[in-house]
Amino acid sequence: MQNWTGREDGFLEQIMNTFYVITNYLKDPEYRTAGNIRNYLEEKGKTCYIQERRNGILSGPYKYTDADKIPEDVEGVLVLGGDGTLLQAARDLMERKLPLLGVNMGTLGYLAEIEHKNIRPALDRLLADEYIVEQRMMIYGCVYHYGKKMLGDVALNDIVITRNGRLRVVDFNVYVDGEFLSSYSADGVIISTPTGSTGYNLSVGGPIVAPQASLILLTALAPHTLNSRPIVLPDNVEITIEIGSSHGTDIDGAEATFDGDTSVKLNSGDRIIITKAESRTLLIKTKNTSFLEILREKMNR
Repeated sequence: MQNWTGREDGFLEQIMNTFYVITNYLKDPEYRTAGNIRNYLEEKGKTCYIQERRNGILSGPYKYTDADKIPEDVEGVLVLGGDGTLLQAARDLMERKLPLLGVNMGTLGYLAEIEHKNIRPALDRLLADEYIVEQRMMIYGCVYHYGKKMLGDVALNDIVITRNGRLRVVDFNVYVDGEFLSSYSADGVIISTPTGSTGYNLSVGGPIVAPQASLILLTALAPHTLNSRPIVLPDNVEITIEIGSSHGTDIDGAEATFDGDTSVKLNSGDRIIITKAESRTLLIKTKNTSFLEILREKMNR
């Protein structure tokens, strides 16, 4: 882990001299933007590596970026693409504890702070040490089938459990720290971090939470009850979602998806246990923009 200096407000700071660029080749197919960033940083006396183009998903512990191939002297990672690319990088690099700066090369983005046209001013602020590093909590989900662990994975945004297959609702039983909370007949359930509160959670009417907070949000998807409301829980609880039966003659089951990426099919009786992850994601912020200002800007587009 890098030698970060802590501050009373919970942010971190450090002078950075060596960088690594991860780019979404679908949005930067010739690596032109990545190359321009490297050239600019090297002109300023910094060191910059670019991730080699890969073919398909990796095998082993990483899916998109092999964290073991990132040089040890790297102090900051620039992620070119959008929120999806940044989520992928956050999950692959969580054990390296490297701060990430997202560059949005798509449309709407909450995580990727910098727009493509503003890359150079952002780099100038980064090199002038005019930035902060926010710590964002992650959640960990572990799926069990007949008591046997099937999958364990982390998410920066959310873990979403939805029906699998035909358009029919599924019953979900929810427990908090082993105590029964509620049952839902719904299309699914979203378990979100504060960072993910402006993602899928927002689109279904869930609460918006400041991303630096440390809470867990639970929001039902299209619940078939009149009294269902989103629930905000402290970060130290253990949430268990038990899959009930589909409403119909054929049981299609459900599916758990981590940050819209890794997924696993769930059958009636399966459980997924969700807790706060031990690892955190570090996000670089180069603009002195409040969460409320960002929210107004993004939501008024």
